Amino acid sequence: MNKKTPKVKIGLEVHCQLTNLKTKLFCGCPSNYRGDPPNTHLCPVCLGIPGALPVLNAKAVEDAVMIALALDSEISRRTTFFRKNYYYPDMAKNFQISQYDKAGGIPIALGGIVKIEADHDRKIRIRRIQLEEDPAKLVHPGTIETSPYTLVDYNRSGIALTEIVTEPDLNSPAEARIFLKKMRSILEHLGVSDGELEGAMRCDANISLAGGGRVEVKNISSFREVERALRFEIMRQASRIEKGVRVEMETRHWDEARRITISLRTKETEQEYRYFPEPDLVPLIISEDYIEKCRKQMPELPDARANRFVKQYGLPLYDAKVLIAEKALADFFEQCAKAYHDPKKISNWMMGDLLRRLHEKDIDIHESKITPEHLVKMVKLIDDGVISGKIAKKVMRIIVETGKTPEEIVEEEELIRITSEKLLEKMVAEVFERHQKAVEDALKDEKAAHFLVGELMRTTDGKADPQLANRIVKRKLKEISDSGV
Repeated sequence: MNKKTPKVKIGLEVHCQLTNLKTKLFCGCPSNYRGDPPNTHLCPVCLGIPGALPVLNAKAVEDAVMIALALDSEISRRTTFFRKNYYYPDMAKNFQISQYDKAGGIPIALGGIVKIEADHDRKIRIRRIQLEEDPAKLVHPGTIETSPYTLVDYNRSGIALTEIVTEPDLNSPAEARIFLKKMRSILEHLGVSDGELEGAMRCDANISLAGGGRVEVKNISSFREVERALRFEIMRQASRIEKGVRVEMETRHWDEARRITISLRTKETEQEYRYFPEPDLVPLIISEDYIEKCRKQMPELPDARANRFVKQYGLPLYDAKVLIAEKALADFFEQCAKAYHDPKKISNWMMGDLLRRLHEKDIDIHESKITPEHLVKMVKLIDDGVISGKIAKKVMRIIVETGKTPEEIVEEEELIRITSEKLLEKMVAEVFERHQKAVEDALKDEKAAHFLVGELMRTTDGKADPQLANRIVKRKLKEISDSGV
């Protein structure tokens, strides 16, 4: 497009399952439903059978209060539940027990801030935090457009969710992904939600461009898909605005396979949901003493952990912030640091080759085969002179893919570093013979000798001891210079 893209406003509705709970939000059904046969975690409350009454899970309230404290939100001393009425197969009783911030409704917390580091430091405002039940899961054989029918699994129905709603402060798809990663890190450090579980964190994105209506994009299943979905929707809306076609307020579905958004329905208004107070649940009173109790049992949060990494391990702040971006990554580092004397060297390998390999495969560290023990053993092999740094890069790649130990890989791939001076002298002579022009250049300019050393390393597939290779090349050049040949 030739014209400049209009200003983008993005707000997120982040739905986080409270995965540490043993039961659902309003009943005693087990919450650990993943991998079980469909529709086996059910009861009259889940299905909205007349006469079945909900009972609030006390631990879910505790988790929600800790989330609010972590986000510096204002916790409501009196909070109420509302019925959000809609007719859809994923909610058997035709309403969702949720919370509301209008018409007398008071969610569990209001306001708050999440600090992110994008092109520059940003503070993303939180509008509200509320407790609600998860709907059932809809399964479409094939795609949502071509599926001849829809299957419903009510195992997920009633699972405890916190919905964290932001203000429209995000200005790009990249910022949205950064925000979600920071949010996941906070929730995982709190111990209230495991973002690594499938579907534990989902989000809907509200996006608008200047001159257009607000569009909600649903079915965003992962952080990777957030950027893709928002980029497509920005291009779609910008194209319509440029052509003079109004962008209507609507709800769209993200088709992950085709990487496009599909119109689902006109965006519902709050009036259409006919919110009214849940008559079967009394208002929840949260005292100051209860809040303080929750505050005292809160674990270390990501920003505090980054500061500790700087003080305890001597890491630069930049390294520390990269490592705490994922709890699993930070835990991996600390396990390595306990077993190895140089935390900075561990950090260098993690932030360099390890993260590069993970990004290449588009996986998180928990999805790879590498363990802290693997990394520590690999670094010790370098220290002991068994392998070079260059060889270690190859070893790292194989570990991530296979989970084999560094020792196994070195033996199987015959990667032991060449330290035989006699063998390397012979190989240097062959390199000099093949690259006589480079030898002439090196006799005139010492810097040109780097090419000859590089050729030796390539000839040995990086197995040559780098220091010994440098010494032999320089010695050979001095011999040629002294002889006058």
